[in-house]
Amino acid sequence: MTEAESARQDPAGAPGYRPIADHGLIGDLHTAALVDTGGTIVWYCCPRFDAPSVFGSILDAERGGSFELGTVAPARTKQFYFPDTNVLITRFSAADGVGEIQDFMPIAGDTGDTGGTGGTADGVRHRLIRRVRCVRGSLPFRARVAPRFDYGRQSHVLSVHGGRAVFESPSLSLTLSSSTTLEADGRDVRSEFKLNEGECAVFALDRFGDDVALRSCPIEEAEEEFAATVAYWRRWLSSSNYRGRWREMVHRSALTLKLLTYAPTGGIVAAVTTSLPEQIGGERNWDYRYVWIRDSAFCVYALLRLGFGEEAEAFMGFLSRHVSRDGGCASGPLQIMYGIDGRTELPETELSHLEGYQGSAPVRVGNAAVDQLQLDIYGALLDSVYLYDKWHQPISSALWDDVHILVDWVCDNWDQPDEGVWETRGGRKDFVYSRLMCWVAIERAMRMAAHRGLPADTPRWQRARDAIYRQIMRRGWSAELRAFVQHFDDDVLDASVLMMPMAKFISPTDPKWLSTLDALGANLVSDSLVYRYDPAVSPDGLRGEDGTFSICSFWYVEGLTRAGRLDEARLAFEKMLTYANHLGLYAEEIGQTGEQLGNFPQAFTHLALISAAFNLDHALG
Repeated sequence: MTEAESARQDPAGAPGYRPIADHGLIGDLHTAALVDTGGTIVWYCCPRFDAPSVFGSILDAERGGSFELGTVAPARTKQFYFPDTNVLITRFSAADGVGEIQDFMPIAGDTGDTGGTGGTADGVRHRLIRRVRCVRGSLPFRARVAPRFDYGRQSHVLSVHGGRAVFESPSLSLTLSSSTTLEADGRDVRSEFKLNEGECAVFALDRFGDDVALRSCPIEEAEEEFAATVAYWRRWLSSSNYRGRWREMVHRSALTLKLLTYAPTGGIVAAVTTSLPEQIGGERNWDYRYVWIRDSAFCVYALLRLGFGEEAEAFMGFLSRHVSRDGGCASGPLQIMYGIDGRTELPETELSHLEGYQGSAPVRVGNAAVDQLQLDIYGALLDSVYLYDKWHQPISSALWDDVHILVDWVCDNWDQPDEGVWETRGGRKDFVYSRLMCWVAIERAMRMAAHRGLPADTPRWQRARDAIYRQIMRRGWSAELRAFVQHFDDDVLDASVLMMPMAKFISPTDPKWLSTLDALGANLVSDSLVYRYDPAVSPDGLRGEDGTFSICSFWYVEGLTRAGRLDEARLAFEKMLTYANHLGLYAEEIGQTGEQLGNFPQAFTHLALISAAFNLDHALG
């Protein structure tokens, strides 16, 4: 992987904020942290992805809190992952030496840290380890640990004794242990030390409770934890069956999707952050730390493609626990999203005391879209169930009963407007993509029933499936644009229809589809980057502009691939790879000048990269 270089000074932009792309991700399958290219942890929620932040300076440089660690000397930094792992290394090159920080979070159950006398209420300590090494010459280092509990809303009490500091707030307590001397600096902790070549220092941040003894982290123990964490990630990645082109990018995407998995329930979060803006200074700022049925289903598809079945099994368990068998709510037997623990209420509030990334307010917690009707989730989900049954193992009789419930509901409810895949807040419409995925839901269930001999109301299902097909072909096609459109009886283009040949609704060489592909290329594609739609033509109820949506850009690559336009597909794919950050990570969108925008890193983008690479590599031979 190419290593990114960044100056030790603040980069261009708002003071105190680095570009969204200038961050790496570490995690322990319960929560995660973002580390910027200068060695500062700017985002960390404990003990779960959706818990209030402890370090949140990415959303407010002054009030959010951070964990700074780096050399005092003027230096240039490079950041990369320890090969085939999620262990992040930040290197400092100065006049008098070279040093590095190894950031990682041990995986509970793999390093012996599984609870018992050393665990916490959920059985996981949630340890974040930072190992500092001087690899050449000598370097002075400085650390400053400034937690701001509950998004900066709770104060804390600090006590420091030698190499240990304890931060206690009403809702959470953390202990910082170090091989260096720690000093109080108001409510924060700092440490200054010098390392010579071959020397090492360790900082370990642990969650603890009243019934849990404080724990230190000697240098030898940190070495053991490092080795165990590296072994875990390499062992996990060894299950991949991908041997094609762009293997490093595909595997980095797979490792990222794994980091977005909440191990206790099998849920997969859309991203680890909240409120990173889709437009600097705009209001399109959302909390993505939840389990979207659609996103998780697509993740299952991507991971199954690579040979990872454990995550698919876990998500099928999550699904079975949350299908409502008594009719459910207005959105049907499933909500569009859930909390990572399966909770159904995610009230959306604004944190007015935080200024937002580069002043992009509001900062939101929770997500009001939870109550939306998005019919496409049923197709995304049942397609993943179908592929799980086909590629991994036959589904259980109980899961088939759930499938039956879902399909029966779709047959009764497919012909109604909804908010659509993009969660617009401008009112319901008859979105073509929603109808398409209702067709997918029924069609995949019919395939499973026929293949496995499972009981099904086949005549009824077939009537609904065929009615959807005819309606899309009649009302979803614009003779004027010579393309399938965003919603019925209008002439608005939408990149979501790129899924039509991928879903096997239409042949990728059908004249209507080829004409649609050309129309999308002429109107929504900008040098391989694809806009979802034009908000000026199709108002979505929100102010501001939309950047190009990276999942759509990878969908476009697949559309070109399936249409046989391989030279164009390969060039578009290679161009998209240039928009990744220095670690191979993507946010949700790409801005006008190539900057990454939106929550980071984004599951949607990485799963689409895997699918596009897999299919393009196969087509190239």
